[in-house]
Amino acid sequence: MKWNVEELTAGRTFETTFWPNAAEGTQFKLRATHLDGRRAPKVVLSNDDRIVPGQPCVVRIVEIDKADRPDRGRIVVEFVERAPFKIEGMWLDPVVSKKLQVLLQSGLNILLDGPQGCGKTVLARSIAESLGMVFVFFNCGAVVEATDFLVSIQVRASDSGSPVTDFIKTDVLVAIEEAMEHRDRRYLVFLDELNRCQESARNALMPALDSTRRLFHPIDNTFIPIPDNVQFIAAVNRGREFTGTFGIDAAQLDRFAPLQMDYPPPAAEVEILQRRHPALPGATLEAVVAVADAIRKAKDLPGSLSVRATDEACVYLAHPLFAEDGKRALPEILKTSFCARFPGRWDDVTTDAGTVWGVVKKTLATLRVPVPET
Repeated sequence: MKWNVEELTAGRTFETTFWPNAAEGTQFKLRATHLDGRRAPKVVLSNDDRIVPGQPCVVRIVEIDKADRPDRGRIVVEFVERAPFKIEGMWLDPVVSKKLQVLLQSGLNILLDGPQGCGKTVLARSIAESLGMVFVFFNCGAVVEATDFLVSIQVRASDSGSPVTDFIKTDVLVAIEEAMEHRDRRYLVFLDELNRCQESARNALMPALDSTRRLFHPIDNTFIPIPDNVQFIAAVNRGREFTGTFGIDAAQLDRFAPLQMDYPPPAAEVEILQRRHPALPGATLEAVVAVADAIRKAKDLPGSLSVRATDEACVYLAHPLFAEDGKRALPEILKTSFCARFPGRWDDVTTDAGTVWGVVKKTLATLRVPVPET
């Protein structure tokens, strides 16, 4: 969403995040593009020394220049106070949150390391939205060769029937090229499942992640620089339950500042689900999360249970087809949302899914939720 200039008046306060102003010939050293998470109709500028680039703050509008011109003008603001670093829709450990703020302000590459479905992608997207950055998602699972990070090769038939090779730029390359043209914008490139591509392909990224800050452009057959307004965040899943993954070696890890993530504590997960599914009773949400927490703590399971699973269960429970049944529908729904995420069948105790069903029944029994005999 975007503000209308008529909605903004001198003296009004907003939360925003400033970055160094790269525009040539400007008298303002700091620049922002969003106010309270909405895009501003004009560039937001300040010279207030109390503002720290990359750190959320509350500012007050001092002046709106050329308010009647849609193509010109500026919004000049002054510092009011620091604002808390907020990530909407998810839980983040307070210590990890502080570390994250430091890394974002420093411009270092960040590696999010945690179990599947703990919120790594949501966190990266929320960071971009909170800080007014352009979010660029790239799944490394499709990378086979080093050049796949920047270009995909597609072969098609020409009008004459002979094969033609097309070089299609990836979102990563498009973002780098745009960042070089638009120094006033900041780009957050999210490399999801980095350890799903082979080590030889990941090695091609290393010059982009260290002080060299460049990548080989396979179309132009030359190296291109990575501008300062591009920041990388990568995510990895680890554990023997993940197929097709590769280890990150020491040299590659050294290009990142690692952050360990985990599932939210039960109380925080209940709060998240309550915001997403306000119609569900608190007792039902607590039961869903209690079962999920028991599964995550089970020692004889090779995998774990993502927060997507608890959200999916709540989607079922909130639907009119199941809402009338209340907690009575819970066991059947958890067979699908929880047990089906593990190998095997829920009614086969020799499989992981059967083990999960045993945890489900035991936990529901402690909560006095009846489980029909099947």
